[in-house]
Amino acid sequence: MPSTHKEEALGTVLGDVSAGRMVLVVDHLETPKRGEVCVAADLTTPEHISFMAVHARGLVCVALVPATFRRLGIPLMPADRVAEDGLAYGISFEARRGVSTGISAADRAATIRVAVDARSGPSDIVMPGHIPPIQVAVGGVMESRGRMEAALDLVRLAGRAPAATVCTVLDEDGEIAAGDGLRRFAQDHGLRIVAVDEVLQHRLRAELLVERLDETELESAHGGMFRAIAYRNKVDETEHLAVVRGRLGPDEPALVRVHSQCLTGDVLGSRRCDCGEQLVASLQAIAEYGRGILVYLHQEGRGIGLANKIRAYALQDQGLDTVEANLELGFDDDQRDYGISAQILRDLGVSRIRLMTNNERKISGLLRYGIEVVERVALEVEPHAGNIGYLRTKQAKLGHLLTGLDGSHKEPS
Repeated sequence: MPSTHKEEALGTVLGDVSAGRMVLVVDHLETPKRGEVCVAADLTTPEHISFMAVHARGLVCVALVPATFRRLGIPLMPADRVAEDGLAYGISFEARRGVSTGISAADRAATIRVAVDARSGPSDIVMPGHIPPIQVAVGGVMESRGRMEAALDLVRLAGRAPAATVCTVLDEDGEIAAGDGLRRFAQDHGLRIVAVDEVLQHRLRAELLVERLDETELESAHGGMFRAIAYRNKVDETEHLAVVRGRLGPDEPALVRVHSQCLTGDVLGSRRCDCGEQLVASLQAIAEYGRGILVYLHQEGRGIGLANKIRAYALQDQGLDTVEANLELGFDDDQRDYGISAQILRDLGVSRIRLMTNNERKISGLLRYGIEVVERVALEVEPHAGNIGYLRTKQAKLGHLLTGLDGSHKEPS
């Protein structure tokens, strides 16, 4: 099976896409649960359609950006008919001219090429037809970390028109192929595999996706004067903050805390977690050291958002731990990504850091985006009865490097 875990390998994948060869896009590289055969839509041939129908066995679709939906006049399916996979399907269509029944491989390839042609409009297609379109987030994997977004990003990165022909891989029993089944499929048919996260990492390394908005002096009760620098993610318009103390030299590793927003802990002082206490301790440590950076990221509740975090709290009240609650809501145990923080650090002229964290995933997450972590600086706060279960779960299930969690703990009087 071709390896795609290196940046050079992704370049090979893009070469395949640019040349009109198919690749396999999977949700996760190590434990893929679903995969799509993908080829650039403007290079789709009858042979590609035949391969997908015979070997991949899923539904042959075309992934399009919203602008193409509008240009062709294709409406989305009604909300009450949304598929279980959550994809935004439009009404199926086919080319008005140059096809016969519309179902043959040649007819479907011709229909897809008509859809991609920038000169085509509503008069060039008929609905319903034999090609289901899928509307894909315009920001690609930076906006939504899905297989369709990754497929479209691959096509765009390869210099092709922004549309991809895709087909889910099914096994011989007609079930969705996963794991070793997907790997065998790729090996048997000579397809390179690329995962969603690899596309995301490539974009965060290769593109400048943050914009520095403005800065001001800010006096904090937890360390005195800092520079507060506002950033915007140019893809999803979310805003983030860098809090900076002192002059940052290019050679000395900077003391850094990457802190994900926790409104309940940071602002309301929730006793369920240690986030607010870590935030205060980080600012105090940077102030004491005399220079450093706190990157405050807009990714509440390990990336699931505020409303889902409150739902997770309700599930915890019913007996689930923090990881079980996230999984019950359909999320990974930790949804966060550190690519934007890496871009902010690079904008500040920092590439080597001493990272204040207990989370080894954060270290590896930053390393993937070119930030060298030369030292981990422990950031433990005194546990108490309200958060001891939460901390033990982070230690046992998320691998956080924590100590002193064996004894009994009481709330301070």
